[in-house]
Amino acid sequence: MSELQISLLGIGIAVIVAVYLYNFWQQRQYQRKFGDAFKPHEDALYHGVTPQQLDTLMEVAEPQKPAVAEKARANTPDEVCTLLDVATDYIIEIFPISMANASGLAPLWQRRFDFGKNVNACGQNAASGVWEKVIADSHASYSAFRLGLQLANRAGAVSAARLSDFRDLAREISANLQAETTMSDVEDSANYAQRLDAFCAEVDQMIGINLLPNGEISLPANEIAQVAQLQGMSLQADGAFHLLDARGFAVYSLSNVDTTPFQHHTFNHMRVKGLTLLLDVPRVAQPAQRFDDMVVLARQLSQDLGAAMVDDHLAVLNDASLAQIREQIVAIEQRMLAADIQPGSAQARRLFS
Repeated sequence: MSELQISLLGIGIAVIVAVYLYNFWQQRQYQRKFGDAFKPHEDALYHGVTPQQLDTLMEVAEPQKPAVAEKARANTPDEVCTLLDVATDYIIEIFPISMANASGLAPLWQRRFDFGKNVNACGQNAASGVWEKVIADSHASYSAFRLGLQLANRAGAVSAARLSDFRDLAREISANLQAETTMSDVEDSANYAQRLDAFCAEVDQMIGINLLPNGEISLPANEIAQVAQLQGMSLQADGAFHLLDARGFAVYSLSNVDTTPFQHHTFNHMRVKGLTLLLDVPRVAQPAQRFDDMVVLARQLSQDLGAAMVDDHLAVLNDASLAQIREQIVAIEQRMLAADIQPGSAQARRLFS
């Protein structure tokens, strides 16, 4: 090795040592200045908290786990299943010898629209024990089934022939599942359906207040739409304006007196001879109170549109005639309650549909 190489090597070593010593000195200075800030400290958030207390705090702060929320929902009975009742449905219960799934009801899925009335299937979930609505693609296993055929609606009572067909279908399903069944007598159920339909027909009332413009003038649709909107009404698919409750069900409807539907694209050139404000008595809660509100609404609409409030015979509706109508509604409400049918309830909406 030459003298030049030895000199260069010595210089390199000296430089490395100098850099190391300088870094060591900088680190010592840094620690003196900032060292206290990095000493271990007890976390103020957990100061004085035992492990048990910490677990409690975490349980309070942690959102409900999906599994817990799912379990809570699973233990809530399905509304459809709570509505199945011998007072409104012909019910057949099926108890398979072993767990079954929705495919066991295959004959029902194929024929469920053959009976002229609503058909519902509920199953007792084998895991949760809760009754839930069963549809063709349900994946759960069930320990029992409850099939219901609605006995009556606004189209009339179910016939004995349809009830017999439904019973025979249930027997076919039971045979396939090797199940036991319980069911009511078809003839007795058909007779009861007739009585239920007769009662519903007696209380099934719609109260209408007609709003007719003064003179021979007609009402422009765009003005009607504006006035209706101010009262919280909106145009629905049936071509009438509806006032909806918090659940989205119609309380009142406002339609063309000649039944021609309103449509958004015809507002600018459509004119009507009058309007009908309608209350479907058995389908609203507290119908007498709803009628009182209806009268207030009708008066406001008539004032805004320059129309008169008249009945179907074109007689002006005064306080005396309105009071008489209200008495009829009160009587209907009382009859329904006496029959254990709550006006405006889900059960009432089934019967009066």
